[in-house]
Amino acid sequence: MTETTANAPTPTAGPRTQIFEVSTLYGASTLAAAIDAGQFGAPDDARRILLISNNAAIPETALRLETMTGYDRIATRFDEVIDWNEAIHPHHPATWAPRPEEAPLWQRVFRTAWELGTGPVELIVESIQVNPAKALAAVFAESGVEVYADGLMSYGPTREELPQSIACRVRRLLHLDLVPGLRPLLLSEYGVEPELVPDDAFRGILAEIAEAAEGDPMLTEAVAAEPTALLLGQYLAALGILSAEEEEELHVRMLRGAAAAGHTSVIFKPHPTAPASYSTALNEAADEAGVRLTVLDGPLLAETFYERCRPRLVVGCFSTAMVTASVYYGVPIARVGTDTVLERLTPYENSNRVPLTVVDHIVPDLETGSGPAVPGAGPATLTPLVRAVGFCMQARLHPLLRDETAAFIEEHRADGAIARYFDRERLTKLALPGGDATRGTASRLRRTLARSGRD
Repeated sequence: MTETTANAPTPTAGPRTQIFEVSTLYGASTLAAAIDAGQFGAPDDARRILLISNNAAIPETALRLETMTGYDRIATRFDEVIDWNEAIHPHHPATWAPRPEEAPLWQRVFRTAWELGTGPVELIVESIQVNPAKALAAVFAESGVEVYADGLMSYGPTREELPQSIACRVRRLLHLDLVPGLRPLLLSEYGVEPELVPDDAFRGILAEIAEAAEGDPMLTEAVAAEPTALLLGQYLAALGILSAEEEEELHVRMLRGAAAAGHTSVIFKPHPTAPASYSTALNEAADEAGVRLTVLDGPLLAETFYERCRPRLVVGCFSTAMVTASVYYGVPIARVGTDTVLERLTPYENSNRVPLTVVDHIVPDLETGSGPAVPGAGPATLTPLVRAVGFCMQARLHPLLRDETAAFIEEHRADGAIARYFDRERLTKLALPGGDATRGTASRLRRTLARSGRD
Protein backbone atom coordinates (compact mmCIF):
# COMPACT_ATOMS: atom_id res chain seq x y z
CA MET A 1 0.00 0.00 0.00
CA THR A 2 1.40 3.41 -0.97
CA GLU A 3 1.83 6.18 1.52
CA THR A 4 -0.75 8.30 -0.32
CA THR A 5 -3.40 5.59 -0.07
CA ALA A 6 -2.58 4.86 3.55
CA ASN A 7 -2.97 8.48 4.56
CA ALA A 8 -6.14 9.10 2.60
CA PRO A 9 -9.45 9.23 4.48
CA THR A 10 -11.41 6.05 3.92
CA PRO A 11 -15.02 6.75 2.86
CA THR A 12 -17.62 4.96 4.93
CA ALA A 13 -21.30 4.32 4.53
CA GLY A 14 -22.05 7.77 5.97
CA PRO A 15 -24.07 10.50 4.20
CA ARG A 16 -23.23 10.90 0.52
CA THR A 17 -22.13 14.30 -0.82
CA GLN A 18 -22.26 15.53 -4.41
CA ILE A 19 -19.93 18.44 -5.24
CA PHE A 20 -20.94 20.39 -8.35
CA GLU A 21 -18.08 22.58 -9.61
CA VAL A 22 -19.13 25.53 -11.81
CA SER A 23 -17.60 28.68 -13.24
CA THR A 24 -20.40 30.05 -15.46
CA LEU A 25 -24.14 30.59 -15.12
CA TYR A 26 -24.66 28.68 -18.37
CA GLY A 27 -22.87 25.69 -16.87
CA ALA A 28 -24.80 26.02 -13.62
CA SER A 29 -28.03 26.14 -15.64
CA THR A 30 -27.05 22.91 -17.39
CA LEU A 31 -26.55 21.25 -14.00
CA ALA A 32 -29.82 22.62 -12.65
CA ALA A 33 -31.65 21.19 -15.68
CA ALA A 34 -30.01 17.78 -15.14
CA ILE A 35 -30.99 17.87 -11.46
CA ASP A 36 -34.58 18.78 -12.33
CA ALA A 37 -34.65 15.91 -14.84
CA GLY A 38 -33.64 13.47 -12.10
CA GLN A 39 -30.22 12.71 -13.57
CA PHE A 40 -28.57 13.03 -10.15
CA GLY A 41 -31.17 11.13 -8.17
CA ALA A 42 -33.78 12.35 -5.72
CA PRO A 43 -33.10 15.53 -3.69
CA ASP A 44 -32.79 13.56 -0.45
CA ASP A 45 -30.33 11.03 -1.86
CA ALA A 46 -27.30 13.20 -1.15
CA ARG A 47 -26.13 16.51 0.21
CA ARG A 48 -25.50 18.81 -2.77
CA ILE A 49 -22.76 21.43 -2.70
CA LEU A 50 -22.40 24.08 -5.40
CA LEU A 51 -18.68 24.86 -5.61
CA ILE A 52 -18.15 28.16 -7.44
CA SER A 53 -14.86 28.86 -9.16
CA ASN A 54 -13.93 32.19 -10.74
CA ASN A 55 -11.30 31.27 -13.33
CA ALA A 56 -10.81 34.75 -14.83
CA ALA A 57 -7.21 35.93 -15.15
CA ILE A 58 -7.86 38.52 -12.44
CA PRO A 59 -10.81 37.13 -10.46
CA GLU A 60 -11.06 40.23 -8.27
CA THR A 61 -12.00 42.40 -11.26
CA ALA A 62 -14.23 39.90 -13.10
CA LEU A 63 -17.99 39.55 -12.92
CA ARG A 64 -18.88 37.13 -10.14
CA LEU A 65 -21.26 34.28 -10.85
CA GLU A 66 -23.24 35.12 -7.71
CA THR A 67 -24.10 38.54 -9.18
CA MET A 68 -25.60 37.13 -12.39
CA THR A 69 -29.33 37.55 -12.79
CA GLY A 70 -31.05 34.25 -12.06
CA TYR A 71 -28.22 32.82 -9.98
CA ASP A 72 -30.40 32.79 -6.86
CA ARG A 73 -32.93 30.56 -8.64
CA ILE A 74 -30.20 28.11 -9.64
CA ALA A 75 -28.75 28.02 -6.13
CA THR A 76 -32.02 26.70 -4.67
CA ARG A 77 -31.17 23.27 -6.13
CA PHE A 78 -28.24 22.96 -3.73
CA ASP A 79 -27.92 22.58 0.03
CA GLU A 80 -24.88 24.82 0.27
CA VAL A 81 -22.69 27.11 -1.80
CA ILE A 82 -18.89 27.20 -1.33
CA ASP A 83 -16.38 29.57 -2.92
CA TRP A 84 -13.43 27.59 -4.34
CA ASN A 85 -11.32 30.74 -4.72
CA GLU A 86 -11.60 31.41 -1.01
CA ALA A 87 -10.93 27.78 -0.17
CA ILE A 88 -7.54 27.80 -1.91
CA HIS A 89 -6.61 31.46 -1.37
CA PRO A 90 -4.15 32.96 -2.30
CA HIS A 91 -3.73 30.47 -5.18
CA HIS A 92 -5.46 30.89 -8.55
CA PRO A 93 -8.07 28.23 -9.50
CA ALA A 94 -6.62 27.79 -12.98
CA THR A 95 -3.12 27.00 -11.75
CA TRP A 96 -3.40 25.44 -8.30
CA ALA A 97 -3.30 21.70 -7.81
CA PRO A 98 -2.02 19.70 -4.84
CA ARG A 99 1.28 17.86 -4.94
CA PRO A 100 0.61 14.12 -5.01
CA GLU A 101 1.99 13.64 -1.52
CA GLU A 102 -0.18 16.49 -0.19
CA ALA A 103 -3.50 15.40 -1.73
CA PRO A 104 -4.63 13.29 1.28
CA LEU A 105 -3.91 16.21 3.61
CA TRP A 106 -5.95 18.57 1.45
CA GLN A 107 -8.82 16.09 1.44
CA ARG A 108 -8.80 16.08 5.24
CA VAL A 109 -8.76 19.89 5.23
CA PHE A 110 -11.75 20.14 2.89
CA ARG A 111 -13.68 17.37 4.62
CA THR A 112 -13.30 19.25 7.89
CA ALA A 113 -13.96 22.75 6.49
CA TRP A 114 -16.98 21.62 4.45
CA GLU A 115 -18.27 19.21 7.11
CA LEU A 116 -18.22 16.23 4.74
CA GLY A 117 -17.54 13.70 7.47
CA THR A 118 -16.23 10.37 6.24
CA GLY A 119 -19.05 9.62 3.80
CA PRO A 120 -18.53 9.10 0.05
CA VAL A 121 -18.05 12.13 -2.20
CA GLU A 122 -19.06 12.36 -5.86
CA LEU A 123 -17.58 15.01 -8.14
CA ILE A 124 -19.51 16.68 -10.96
CA VAL A 125 -17.10 18.93 -12.84
CA GLU A 126 -16.46 20.79 -16.08
CA SER A 127 -13.26 20.58 -18.14
CA ILE A 128 -11.80 17.57 -16.31
CA GLN A 129 -8.48 17.93 -18.16
CA VAL A 130 -7.63 21.25 -16.45
CA ASN A 131 -7.90 22.86 -13.02
CA PRO A 132 -9.91 23.28 -10.90
CA ALA A 133 -11.66 20.04 -11.94
CA LYS A 134 -8.38 18.15 -12.22
CA ALA A 135 -7.30 19.42 -8.79
CA LEU A 136 -10.55 18.29 -7.20
CA ALA A 137 -10.20 14.85 -8.76
CA ALA A 138 -6.68 14.61 -7.32
CA VAL A 139 -7.79 15.68 -3.84
CA PHE A 140 -10.76 13.29 -3.72
CA ALA A 141 -8.77 10.48 -5.28
CA GLU A 142 -11.29 7.71 -4.56
CA SER A 143 -14.37 9.64 -5.73
CA GLY A 144 -16.40 8.90 -8.82
CA VAL A 145 -16.31 11.70 -11.41
CA GLU A 146 -19.02 12.92 -13.76
CA VAL A 147 -18.35 15.60 -16.36
CA TYR A 148 -20.79 18.10 -17.80
CA ALA A 149 -20.14 20.08 -20.96
CA ASP A 150 -20.53 23.84 -20.94
CA GLY A 151 -21.36 24.49 -24.58
CA LEU A 152 -20.01 23.40 -27.95
CA MET A 153 -16.62 22.20 -26.70
CA SER A 154 -18.09 18.80 -25.86
CA TYR A 155 -18.02 17.99 -29.57
CA GLY A 156 -14.25 18.34 -29.68
CA PRO A 157 -11.58 15.94 -28.39
CA THR A 158 -10.22 15.92 -24.86
CA ARG A 159 -7.59 18.64 -24.65
CA GLU A 160 -4.87 16.36 -23.34
CA GLU A 161 -4.39 12.84 -22.04
CA LEU A 162 -5.80 12.29 -18.56
CA PRO A 163 -3.92 10.44 -15.84
CA GLN A 164 -5.27 6.91 -15.71
CA SER A 165 -6.09 7.47 -12.04
CA ILE A 166 -8.67 10.04 -13.14
CA ALA A 167 -9.76 8.62 -16.50
CA CYS A 168 -10.87 5.31 -14.99
CA ARG A 169 -13.22 7.12 -12.59
CA VAL A 170 -15.17 9.19 -15.15
CA ARG A 171 -18.66 7.70 -15.37
CA ARG A 172 -20.50 9.81 -17.94
CA LEU A 173 -20.55 13.06 -19.92
CA LEU A 174 -23.68 15.18 -19.56
CA HIS A 175 -24.28 17.60 -22.43
CA LEU A 176 -26.94 19.66 -24.14
CA ASP A 177 -28.19 18.64 -27.59
CA LEU A 178 -26.89 21.83 -29.20
CA VAL A 179 -26.25 20.20 -32.58
CA PRO A 180 -28.86 17.46 -33.00
CA GLY A 181 -27.33 14.21 -34.22
CA LEU A 182 -23.72 15.17 -33.48
CA ARG A 183 -22.05 12.92 -30.90
CA PRO A 184 -19.40 14.38 -28.57
CA LEU A 185 -15.77 13.34 -28.97
CA LEU A 186 -14.91 14.56 -25.49
CA LEU A 187 -13.72 11.65 -23.30
CA SER A 188 -14.78 9.10 -25.93
CA GLU A 189 -11.26 7.63 -25.97
CA TYR A 190 -11.88 6.44 -22.41
CA GLY A 191 -15.19 4.80 -23.24
CA VAL A 192 -17.19 7.49 -21.44
CA GLU A 193 -20.77 7.54 -22.69
CA PRO A 194 -22.47 10.88 -23.41
CA GLU A 195 -25.88 11.52 -21.89
CA LEU A 196 -28.24 14.25 -23.05
CA VAL A 197 -29.73 16.78 -20.66
CA PRO A 198 -33.41 16.97 -21.75
CA ASP A 199 -34.29 20.00 -23.86
CA ASP A 200 -37.46 20.77 -21.92
CA ALA A 201 -35.57 20.76 -18.61
CA PHE A 202 -32.96 23.22 -19.88
CA ARG A 203 -35.57 25.43 -21.51
CA GLY A 204 -37.41 25.48 -18.18
CA ILE A 205 -34.28 26.74 -16.43
CA LEU A 206 -33.83 29.49 -19.00
CA ALA A 207 -37.44 30.57 -18.48
CA GLU A 208 -36.85 30.64 -14.74
CA ILE A 209 -33.78 32.85 -15.15
CA ALA A 210 -35.71 35.19 -17.46
CA GLU A 211 -38.47 35.43 -14.85
CA ALA A 212 -35.83 36.50 -12.30
CA ALA A 213 -34.88 39.35 -14.65
CA GLU A 214 -38.38 40.85 -14.45
CA GLY A 215 -37.98 44.55 -13.73
CA ASP A 216 -34.25 44.65 -14.54
CA PRO A 217 -33.76 48.24 -15.79
CA MET A 218 -31.13 47.34 -18.37
CA LEU A 219 -33.23 44.56 -19.85
CA THR A 220 -36.32 46.76 -19.77
CA GLU A 221 -34.46 49.44 -21.73
CA ALA A 222 -33.25 46.88 -24.25
CA VAL A 223 -36.73 45.46 -24.81
CA ALA A 224 -38.19 48.97 -25.14
CA ALA A 225 -35.86 49.60 -28.07
CA GLU A 226 -37.88 46.99 -30.00
CA PRO A 227 -34.79 45.35 -31.45
CA THR A 228 -35.03 42.72 -34.17
CA ALA A 229 -31.39 41.58 -34.08
CA LEU A 230 -28.91 40.66 -31.36
CA LEU A 231 -25.13 40.82 -31.83
CA LEU A 232 -23.03 38.57 -29.61
CA GLY A 233 -19.58 39.66 -28.52
CA GLN A 234 -16.96 37.14 -27.44
CA TYR A 235 -13.56 37.55 -25.79
CA LEU A 236 -11.27 36.70 -28.68
CA ALA A 237 -8.84 39.54 -27.94
CA ALA A 238 -8.54 38.48 -24.31
CA LEU A 239 -7.66 34.97 -25.54
CA GLY A 240 -5.05 36.35 -27.92
CA ILE A 241 -6.88 35.05 -31.00
CA LEU A 242 -7.53 38.54 -32.42
CA SER A 243 -6.19 41.96 -31.51
CA ALA A 244 -8.52 44.37 -29.71
CA GLU A 245 -8.83 46.39 -32.93
CA GLU A 246 -9.67 43.28 -34.96
CA GLU A 247 -12.31 42.19 -32.50
CA GLU A 248 -13.78 45.67 -32.55
CA GLU A 249 -13.92 45.51 -36.35
CA LEU A 250 -15.60 42.10 -36.08
CA HIS A 251 -18.42 43.66 -34.05
CA VAL A 252 -18.72 46.48 -36.59
CA ARG A 253 -19.03 43.90 -39.38
CA MET A 254 -21.83 42.20 -37.43
CA LEU A 255 -23.70 45.48 -37.15
CA ARG A 256 -23.26 46.37 -40.81
CA GLY A 257 -24.40 42.91 -41.83
CA ALA A 258 -27.53 43.21 -39.70
CA ALA A 259 -28.23 46.65 -41.15
CA ALA A 260 -27.80 45.35 -44.70
CA ALA A 261 -30.33 42.62 -43.86
CA GLY A 262 -32.88 45.31 -42.97
CA HIS A 263 -32.59 45.54 -39.18
CA THR A 264 -32.88 49.09 -37.84
CA SER A 265 -32.74 48.37 -34.09
CA VAL A 266 -30.09 46.04 -32.74
CA ILE A 267 -28.73 44.93 -29.36
CA PHE A 268 -25.04 44.34 -28.71
CA LYS A 269 -24.41 41.83 -25.92
CA PRO A 270 -20.77 41.72 -24.75
CA HIS A 271 -19.52 38.41 -23.40
CA PRO A 272 -19.83 38.26 -19.58
CA THR A 273 -16.09 37.56 -19.13
CA ALA A 274 -14.85 39.99 -21.77
CA PRO A 275 -13.00 43.16 -20.73
CA ALA A 276 -15.40 45.87 -19.59
CA SER A 277 -14.38 48.45 -22.20
CA TYR A 278 -15.24 48.84 -25.84
CA SER A 279 -14.66 51.84 -28.09
CA THR A 280 -16.98 54.21 -29.88
CA ALA A 281 -16.47 52.42 -33.22
CA LEU A 282 -19.69 50.41 -32.90
CA ASN A 283 -21.72 53.53 -32.07
CA GLU A 284 -20.20 55.36 -35.02
CA ALA A 285 -21.00 52.44 -37.35
CA ALA A 286 -24.58 52.41 -36.06
CA ASP A 287 -24.96 56.14 -36.75
CA GLU A 288 -23.57 55.72 -40.27
CA ALA A 289 -25.94 52.82 -40.98
CA GLY A 290 -28.97 54.58 -39.45
CA VAL A 291 -29.36 51.81 -36.88
CA ARG A 292 -30.49 52.22 -33.28
CA LEU A 293 -27.91 50.50 -31.09
CA THR A 294 -28.49 49.40 -27.49
CA VAL A 295 -25.72 47.80 -25.45
CA LEU A 296 -27.00 45.09 -23.12
CA ASP A 297 -24.09 45.00 -20.70
CA GLY A 298 -24.29 43.58 -17.21
CA PRO A 299 -24.97 40.32 -15.37
CA LEU A 300 -27.43 38.84 -17.87
CA LEU A 301 -27.31 35.71 -20.02
CA ALA A 302 -28.05 36.31 -23.68
CA GLU A 303 -30.71 33.62 -23.31
CA THR A 304 -32.60 35.90 -20.93
CA PHE A 305 -33.02 38.32 -23.80
CA TYR A 306 -34.25 35.56 -26.13
CA GLU A 307 -36.92 34.67 -23.61
CA ARG A 308 -38.12 38.24 -23.11
CA CYS A 309 -37.77 39.65 -26.62
CA ARG A 310 -37.68 37.17 -29.49
CA PRO A 311 -35.30 38.65 -32.08
CA ARG A 312 -35.54 37.74 -35.75
CA LEU A 313 -31.76 37.38 -36.00
CA VAL A 314 -28.83 36.50 -33.74
CA VAL A 315 -25.33 37.19 -35.07
CA GLY A 316 -22.04 36.00 -33.62
CA CYS A 317 -18.69 34.49 -34.49
CA PHE A 318 -18.81 31.01 -32.92
CA SER A 319 -20.55 31.65 -29.61
CA THR A 320 -22.53 28.83 -27.99
CA ALA A 321 -25.27 31.42 -27.36
CA MET A 322 -25.88 31.56 -31.13
CA VAL A 323 -26.69 27.86 -31.25
CA THR A 324 -28.84 28.13 -28.11
CA ALA A 325 -30.94 30.76 -29.88
CA SER A 326 -31.50 28.42 -32.80
CA VAL A 327 -32.05 25.13 -30.94
CA TYR A 328 -34.14 26.32 -28.01
CA TYR A 329 -35.95 29.35 -29.45
CA GLY A 330 -36.08 28.74 -33.20
CA VAL A 331 -34.36 32.07 -33.89
CA PRO A 332 -32.48 32.33 -37.22
CA ILE A 333 -28.74 32.80 -36.76
CA ALA A 334 -25.80 33.95 -38.87
CA ARG A 335 -22.04 34.11 -38.43
CA VAL A 336 -19.41 36.74 -39.11
CA GLY A 337 -15.62 36.43 -39.09
CA THR A 338 -15.17 32.68 -38.71
CA ASP A 339 -12.86 32.60 -41.74
CA THR A 340 -10.53 35.11 -40.08
CA VAL A 341 -10.48 33.19 -36.81
CA LEU A 342 -9.83 29.91 -38.65
CA GLU A 343 -6.71 31.47 -40.12
CA ARG A 344 -5.54 32.86 -36.77
CA LEU A 345 -6.36 30.05 -34.37
CA THR A 346 -3.22 28.47 -32.97
CA PRO A 347 -2.03 25.93 -32.11
CA TYR A 348 -4.04 23.49 -34.19
CA GLU A 349 -4.98 21.68 -30.95
CA ASN A 350 -6.72 24.82 -29.62
CA SER A 351 -9.94 23.62 -27.99
CA ASN A 352 -11.93 26.39 -29.73
CA ARG A 353 -11.27 24.73 -33.09
CA VAL A 354 -14.20 22.30 -33.10
CA PRO A 355 -16.81 24.87 -31.92
CA LEU A 356 -15.46 27.21 -34.60
CA THR A 357 -15.57 24.47 -37.24
CA VAL A 358 -19.13 23.45 -36.34
CA VAL A 359 -20.48 27.00 -36.53
CA ASP A 360 -18.55 27.80 -39.70
CA HIS A 361 -19.86 24.65 -41.36
CA ILE A 362 -23.56 24.78 -40.46
CA VAL A 363 -24.37 28.47 -39.89
CA PRO A 364 -24.83 30.86 -42.86
CA ASP A 365 -22.34 33.69 -43.36
CA LEU A 366 -24.19 37.00 -42.88
CA GLU A 367 -21.86 38.87 -45.24
CA THR A 368 -22.37 36.61 -48.25
CA GLY A 369 -26.06 37.42 -48.53
CA SER A 370 -27.15 33.81 -47.99
CA GLY A 371 -29.39 34.91 -45.15
CA PRO A 372 -29.79 33.63 -41.58
CA ALA A 373 -31.22 30.19 -40.87
CA VAL A 374 -32.14 27.72 -38.15
CA PRO A 375 -29.48 25.07 -38.95
CA GLY A 376 -30.95 21.98 -37.31
CA ALA A 377 -28.85 18.83 -37.55
CA GLY A 378 -26.52 20.18 -40.24
CA PRO A 379 -25.31 18.55 -43.48
CA ALA A 380 -24.18 14.94 -43.85
CA THR A 381 -20.56 16.10 -43.89
CA LEU A 382 -20.73 17.51 -40.34
CA THR A 383 -20.06 14.35 -38.31
CA PRO A 384 -17.16 13.06 -40.45
CA LEU A 385 -15.71 16.59 -40.56
CA VAL A 386 -15.78 16.97 -36.78
CA ARG A 387 -14.25 13.52 -36.31
CA ALA A 388 -11.51 14.29 -38.85
CA VAL A 389 -10.68 17.65 -37.27
CA GLY A 390 -10.73 15.98 -33.85
CA PHE A 391 -8.25 13.37 -35.04
CA CYS A 392 -5.93 16.02 -36.45
CA MET A 393 -6.09 17.88 -33.14
CA GLN A 394 -5.39 14.85 -30.94
CA ALA A 395 -4.20 12.03 -33.18
CA ARG A 396 -2.44 10.20 -30.34
CA LEU A 397 -5.67 9.96 -28.34
CA HIS A 398 -7.79 8.79 -31.29
CA PRO A 399 -5.65 6.43 -33.43
CA LEU A 400 -8.73 4.50 -34.57
CA LEU A 401 -9.95 7.59 -36.44
CA ARG A 402 -6.92 7.69 -38.76
CA ASP A 403 -8.32 5.66 -41.66
CA GLU A 404 -11.68 7.42 -41.81
CA THR A 405 -9.94 10.80 -41.48
CA ALA A 406 -7.61 9.99 -44.38
CA ALA A 407 -10.54 8.82 -46.51
CA PHE A 408 -12.62 11.92 -45.71
CA ILE A 409 -9.78 14.33 -46.48
CA GLU A 410 -8.91 12.48 -49.70
CA GLU A 411 -12.55 12.60 -50.82
CA HIS A 412 -12.79 16.36 -50.21
CA ARG A 413 -9.29 17.52 -51.20
CA ALA A 414 -10.67 19.46 -54.17
CA ASP A 415 -13.48 21.00 -52.08
CA GLY A 416 -12.12 24.27 -50.74
CA ALA A 417 -15.04 24.61 -48.33
CA ILE A 418 -13.85 21.44 -46.55
CA ALA A 419 -10.11 21.53 -47.18
CA ARG A 420 -9.69 24.87 -45.40
CA TYR A 421 -10.35 23.21 -42.03
CA PHE A 422 -7.10 21.24 -42.33
CA ASP A 423 -3.72 22.88 -41.97
CA ARG A 424 -1.17 21.67 -44.56
CA GLU A 425 1.60 21.53 -41.97
CA ARG A 426 -0.62 19.43 -39.72
CA LEU A 427 -1.48 17.05 -42.55
CA THR A 428 2.21 16.69 -43.32
CA LYS A 429 3.06 15.92 -39.71
CA LEU A 430 0.34 13.25 -39.58
CA ALA A 431 1.15 11.85 -43.06
CA LEU A 432 -2.38 12.52 -44.30
CA PRO A 433 -3.61 13.38 -47.81
CA GLY A 434 -2.96 17.02 -48.67
CA GLY A 435 0.30 17.20 -46.77
CA ASP A 436 3.79 17.43 -48.17
CA ALA A 437 4.69 13.76 -48.73
CA THR A 438 8.42 14.51 -49.10
CA ARG A 439 8.63 16.47 -45.87
CA GLY A 440 6.51 13.88 -44.11
CA THR A 441 8.82 11.04 -45.14
CA ALA A 442 11.91 13.00 -44.07
CA SER A 443 10.33 13.84 -40.73
CA ARG A 444 9.45 10.19 -40.05
CA LEU A 445 13.00 9.15 -40.99
CA ARG A 446 14.50 11.67 -38.56
CA ARG A 447 12.25 10.39 -35.76
CA THR A 448 13.23 6.78 -36.53
CA LEU A 449 16.94 7.63 -36.50
CA ALA A 450 16.52 9.56 -33.27
CA ARG A 451 14.84 6.58 -31.61
CA SER A 452 17.56 4.27 -32.93
CA GLY A 453 20.20 6.55 -31.43
CA ARG A 454 18.52 6.44 -28.03
CA ASP A 455 18.30 2.67 -28.18
